[in-house]
Amino acid sequence: MKKPPLPIIYEDREFVVIDKPAGLLATHTRLPGRAARESQLTAENLLNDWVRKGQAKSRNRVWLVHRLDRETSGVMMFAKSEALAERIRDNWNGLTEKRYVARVEGELSEESGAFESYLRDDPRTMKVSSVSDPALGKLARTEWRRLSVSKGTTLVEVFLKSGRKNQIRVHFSEAGHPVVGDVKYGAKKADRLHLRATDLKFRHPVTGKVFSWHADD
Repeated sequence: MKKPPLPIIYEDREFVVIDKPAGLLATHTRLPGRAARESQLTAENLLNDWVRKGQAKSRNRVWLVHRLDRETSGVMMFAKSEALAERIRDNWNGLTEKRYVARVEGELSEESGAFESYLRDDPRTMKVSSVSDPALGKLARTEWRRLSVSKGTTLVEVFLKSGRKNQIRVHFSEAGHPVVGDVKYGAKKADRLHLRATDLKFRHPVTGKVFSWHADD
């Protein structure tokens, strides 16, 4: 059997779950033309090739239901039908529980905490930030718990109560503890971005069956 192009955690007739490597785009960037988009190296395109089993005319494909930042690794799910993808996207936060592990700069004195703000994506700067006016952003809540402290950094586990772009990175950066390696949001340069999606719990929107997937920390 042909080896899958990505580490596959789970696959059935309805969806496929992968352990996305750091540095790989989840989906295409804004390229002009379908051919250009489908030739870009992304998790979505790699999985489309996988489900088509090498048959160029196959109509099999995957649909994006959520995203991970390019430099964030870990558990990521794709649907195998547009209808299922729409059902999942319409209630993503209600159907899922997500756990991340991050190493942040500085030593957090508290054992746990939460950040909540309205986040706005600025297309001019390509950065996300909190805004005071709710009308200008989307509500985001990030809950965290300290795991350990080492050499001026803190390892935390993070639970998202919403799924906004760069949410974890922005909240910790604005708190003065950017994710290690996150130069975009004020951290010192490091070997990589120290942020990983380790767990995804999912309740099927039709059958109600609950799935749990894990990628090692």
